Amino acid sequence: MSAYLNWITVKKMSELSGITIDAINSNRKKGYWREGIHWRKAPNGRIFININAVEKWIEGIEA
Repeated sequence: MSAYLNWITVKKMSELSGITIDAINSNRKKGYWREGIHWRKAPNGRIFININAVEKWIEGIEA
């Protein structure tokens, strides 16, 4: 994945990865995905996911 596409919407993350939106939100809320590393909230309130950091998390590599 290109460096300029690190941060993507929850919907796009779900489409690309096959991880459901509910599972994405659960990973965030349970703290499996850490704010500022795996996800962040934009000034407009939208949640964005760092696809590269999540890929490392899936592979068991510390982000």
